[in-house]
Amino acid sequence: MLWFTGILLFICLSGASGNTAPRFNMSSAFTLPEDTPLGDWVFKLVAMDADGDELYYTIEGDNANYFAVDHRTGNVTLNRKLNYEEKRTFLVDAGVTDNKNVMVYKKLTIIVTDRNDNKPIFQDEPYFTDVSENTPVGSPIFNVLAVDDDSANAGRVYYSIEKVNPNNAENHQLFNILYNGTVVLNGSLSYNNKSTFYRIEILAKDGGGLLNGAFIYQNSTAYLSVTVVDVPDLDPQFLGEPYIGSIPENSPLGTSVVQVLAIDGDKDVNDIIYYSITNTTSLFTISNTTGVISVSGNLDREGVPGEEVQLQVVARERNLNIYHQVAQVSTIVTIGVTDINDNTPQFYWCADYPACNFTGSPEDNFTGDIEEHASARTPVADLNIAAYDPDKGSNGTFQLYLQGPDALAFSVSPQKIVNEGVVQVLVRQPGLVDYEKKPTMTVEIVANDTGKATDCCSFATVTIHLADINDHRPEFKKSDYKLSVLEESPPGTVVSSNITATDPDSGLYGEITYQLLPASILSTFTVNEISGTILVANGSKLDWGIRSVYYATLQATDGGNLTGTTQLEISVIDINNNAPVVTGSYNVIVNEGQDNIIVEIQATDKDDPDTNNSRLQFEILPGEFSSNFTINPDTGVLKSKGPFDREAIPLELNGKVVVTILVHDLGIPQLNTTVNVTFLVEDVNDNAPRFNSSFYEFSVQEGLSGVFVGSVEATDADQTDINNRISFLIVESSVGSNNFLINSICQTFGSCQGNLRLGPGVEFDYDRMQPKFFNLTVQAENSDFGGHVDVDTAVVIVNVLDVNDESPSLVPSPPQSIEVLENATLNEVVAVLEATDVDTNHSLLFQELAVICFKGSASAGNVCQKWFRLESNGSLLVNSTEIDYEVCDLVELSLRVKDEITEMGDPYSKNETLKILIVDVNDNPPVFLNSTGTFVAIPDYPVGFQVAVVMAKDDDSGVNSVISFKLSRVVFISDTGLERDYENLFKVQTTVEEDFYAGSIQVASNLDGSLKGRYQVTVEAKDHGIPPLNSSESLDIFTVDQTYRVKLEFSATLKEVQDNSNAIEIALRTATNSAVYISAIKEASSNFRASGKTVMEAYFIYKNGTALGDELVTKFIQNSPEQLKQLLGMGLLLIGPVDVTEPSRDNMLLGVIAGLAGCVLLLFLIMILTVIGMKKSYTRKLKSLKSLKVASTFSATPMQQGPAIPGTNQYNKEGANPVLGFTLDPIMDLGFEENPSFEVASLNSLDENMVDASESDPATPAVKHHKEDAQCQPNDREEPLKAALESHKKAKPKPEGLNRIANKPILNTTDV
Repeated sequence: MLWFTGILLFICLSGASGNTAPRFNMSSAFTLPEDTPLGDWVFKLVAMDADGDELYYTIEGDNANYFAVDHRTGNVTLNRKLNYEEKRTFLVDAGVTDNKNVMVYKKLTIIVTDRNDNKPIFQDEPYFTDVSENTPVGSPIFNVLAVDDDSANAGRVYYSIEKVNPNNAENHQLFNILYNGTVVLNGSLSYNNKSTFYRIEILAKDGGGLLNGAFIYQNSTAYLSVTVVDVPDLDPQFLGEPYIGSIPENSPLGTSVVQVLAIDGDKDVNDIIYYSITNTTSLFTISNTTGVISVSGNLDREGVPGEEVQLQVVARERNLNIYHQVAQVSTIVTIGVTDINDNTPQFYWCADYPACNFTGSPEDNFTGDIEEHASARTPVADLNIAAYDPDKGSNGTFQLYLQGPDALAFSVSPQKIVNEGVVQVLVRQPGLVDYEKKPTMTVEIVANDTGKATDCCSFATVTIHLADINDHRPEFKKSDYKLSVLEESPPGTVVSSNITATDPDSGLYGEITYQLLPASILSTFTVNEISGTILVANGSKLDWGIRSVYYATLQATDGGNLTGTTQLEISVIDINNNAPVVTGSYNVIVNEGQDNIIVEIQATDKDDPDTNNSRLQFEILPGEFSSNFTINPDTGVLKSKGPFDREAIPLELNGKVVVTILVHDLGIPQLNTTVNVTFLVEDVNDNAPRFNSSFYEFSVQEGLSGVFVGSVEATDADQTDINNRISFLIVESSVGSNNFLINSICQTFGSCQGNLRLGPGVEFDYDRMQPKFFNLTVQAENSDFGGHVDVDTAVVIVNVLDVNDESPSLVPSPPQSIEVLENATLNEVVAVLEATDVDTNHSLLFQELAVICFKGSASAGNVCQKWFRLESNGSLLVNSTEIDYEVCDLVELSLRVKDEITEMGDPYSKNETLKILIVDVNDNPPVFLNSTGTFVAIPDYPVGFQVAVVMAKDDDSGVNSVISFKLSRVVFISDTGLERDYENLFKVQTTVEEDFYAGSIQVASNLDGSLKGRYQVTVEAKDHGIPPLNSSESLDIFTVDQTYRVKLEFSATLKEVQDNSNAIEIALRTATNSAVYISAIKEASSNFRASGKTVMEAYFIYKNGTALGDELVTKFIQNSPEQLKQLLGMGLLLIGPVDVTEPSRDNMLLGVIAGLAGCVLLLFLIMILTVIGMKKSYTRKLKSLKSLKVASTFSATPMQQGPAIPGTNQYNKEGANPVLGFTLDPIMDLGFEENPSFEVASLNSLDENMVDASESDPATPAVKHHKEDAQCQPNDREEPLKAALESHKKAKPKPEGLNRIANKPILNTTDV
């Protein structure tokens, strides 16, 4: 019979299982690169079905839109672009069904791997900075920062400087950028000599990474604008050096001579310049503000050494320079004083002519001696007259002649003097020189400066005393002799040896001795007194250049001192011993373009002018500029071949043209000298500026004010700053010219740049402009301070560019809160924020502003500052592995969006706050709380009694903090040390307290009261997280055997004791200070049925597991009067031990055998009843149709009831169930055939009834009554009686009385 029951159970279970559901057979995690193309196959859903049914696949969940799935094959393709920075991992629910069972789901984890799809983004643009020109090399001048949202190498940023404008090799090395984005000055700056503005192009490049199968690098560019600030560190500069001027002597005071001009070397400082003359002079003064040098004293060329004055002029800035020193510069100004004929020749007494310096006062009276009847041309002795005119050249040339009463008797020699010379009065008519007629004669020498119309002459009166002579005087054959002698002849050289005189006198008067007159001649010549031979006394004085002719009187004296004379004219024969001497210096200032420049080179040769020794020839020595000039070889007139062009002169010569002239005589040997003729070509503004290009085109963005637009460049070929400095201006006739400003910056010599920029406050609106550009005419000009202005023009087209000028915004605004698991992986994408910008072209970057941490409603400090990282593309990534729900459950991230290419207006959105809710995960195992109690097990504990409590808490939240307890092991350790494992001896029930979970350890089966020792119970606490975490703890439960059970007898009834049991327990616990366990309350044993006494059996246990016996309990109660009084009041009569009978081992074994036999018998009986019940139930169902038909013949009116036995299987005589009491519809076909061979059974036996759970709570399992396998039957028709009842309900409402009866549980069935 047992095997038959097994077969029946197998058949029922098989029918209940039916078709099996499919199950997945695949991995639960997939890794996808974020650059996977849309439509690519990514993975396949694979499931198995034991029944071989066709399967249908699907993907569901919040992230299902990332994929498209073929419902039949399970192939999954990418349907939405992945973004590592937005979402690094996410979950989808893969579903499979065979359309016969409910959908089976499997969670799939999609892991997105990073690719190098983000470029570095510069922060806080644009970049501007001002740098002083004296900033030391190596100084940091600015910091830039670029952030790359990618990870690893692809997110590392490297900086480099790609270009520096102005673009040249020197500027490219001028700056350096460090690895951290610090821009460092790598060279020196100069506002004047270098650019005043630099635009540095900085490249931020990542470390590279894969993208779309290739290894690439991403980069972005930013520009740093560096403006050089000028500081006063340079001295002023003179313009137009050298300064050379000339002025005629005797010019009036205040006459302007020359103007110096200096400018501040610091062009952007432009300090005021003061001028001064540092060397001492009383002739000139300078205006301290204008630099004009003017005459301040009496100018006399003759009193000026070298005929020129050199002034040292200092230009000083008003303010000190940055070194707290005076900023100044000096220059030499050369002023030549030119001669005018302002001096009249004067006469001087000069005993030794060559040594005369004419510094004394002039003389107008002279006295001399001469013998009467002296020969013609005999000079008057002892005059010592020299004439001198300090003027130069022709102004110093004057004529001499005599006037006065005796002028006919004498003549003056020489008659023409240049500058200076010895003046002699010679006898002209000896007959008029007669002592007897006039012993003293007077003449007046007139020196006439023929160049002056007035105040032309000087006068000197010469008084001549005549000496009386004998009647016969010695006579020479000739009255005069012309002699010659070579200059520089040695002493003793015979000049003449045949000049003798005769005297007719005899004797002493006839003895002639010779001497030369005047005595001054003796220093040069001498005469033999006896022979009259003329000799050279001192040849060194024979210098034709100083004196070419000597006039002397050879006097012959007789013994009576009568003399005869003859005149000697000794000509010094020139030898070529003097090189030519150039008169003056030749520094000629000419204007550029001046033609036919004539300069006469004046030179003299002290040799004889009538010989080749002094005949001079001029020629130009070969040189850089020799071909530009011609010179008359005879006159020395130097002429230019053409006009001077300053620009043709090398720049380093500063306009100086030097021509070397060779002056040589024709003597033998030929002597020469050279002189440099310097032409200082004054630059004139003869070159117009020229633009480098006649057309420029620039662009400027709308909405910007005062910005730099572009630069035009022009050059000027002139060589001086004053003439090649270029100014730029916008021609006013240009439409829109008033919107622009242009300023000039000269970078190199003759090259200037015009920087065009918008005027302050000028902003263009691209949408309102028509046309969208400006056509400007820019003019480059220079000026020569009042002269002609040369200009050049260029056309500049300025295009106005449309710019991105709308601020972005976050979508939605404010952003929705997101949830993040606290165990989210590093770099996991937890959210992707979206933003929009109405501009067509935009590049939006997300920026993190601040992070605030909360735990509950309180601040959590800064613990969450680094938990998340907001990438520039809006991806919110996990940035830390330290996210902890237990310390912070809410992160408020302040952020904004920046439009990277916003060119005007605010590039930022308004600040938004993203709330990040930290979701707890099961990362904390349960933790047991300390328990200080001692647990004991009393044999009388009933099943379900709590013997111990453990407490645990979990720091997680929600389901992760829900704890369930279970007993993992129970070991009994006897007092002798023996151990034995028990199963199902205890159970644990979990309860929820206010802030922890309690595990109530309860008795699960009867305890063995004979055991002595302790139970070591290992309790495991497991939370409900995924995956679950657990911890365990062991506790000891000490056994208390039945010998410690104490009996308390009360005089009250059982009910009274039961009602007072709580009060009794409290009194006992208070008196004994122990835990009281009441194991039983029963009536006291008696021979009579009701004795009126009640016995309470209890245990008294201390916390350490020690139990009290009846004697100690009695003692403690007696020592507690108040509790004793309470107990006596509740009927306590006596306290004593409980008799305990220990079962023998044999009896126990016998009991076990008897129990097993009873179980076998009971099982056999159940099997028989099961078979009989199944047969009878089926028979009753077949007979129910007949009962329905018979019952339906009755009307709905109450019928007379026959004898009935409610609750039995008997029917009344009408064949109706007396419990129903209503008529059934006879025409309802219930689908059963009548079987008259069976006994009619009661239709009130509902074998298949069950109490189902409410449909609203499908999780609650149905509580089945009777046949639990009834639902396994394949017949899907309604149960016949149920169908009949439902039909009747529709026809007629159930009486209220029946409702009350039907709701009683006792009426659910009658065939139990």
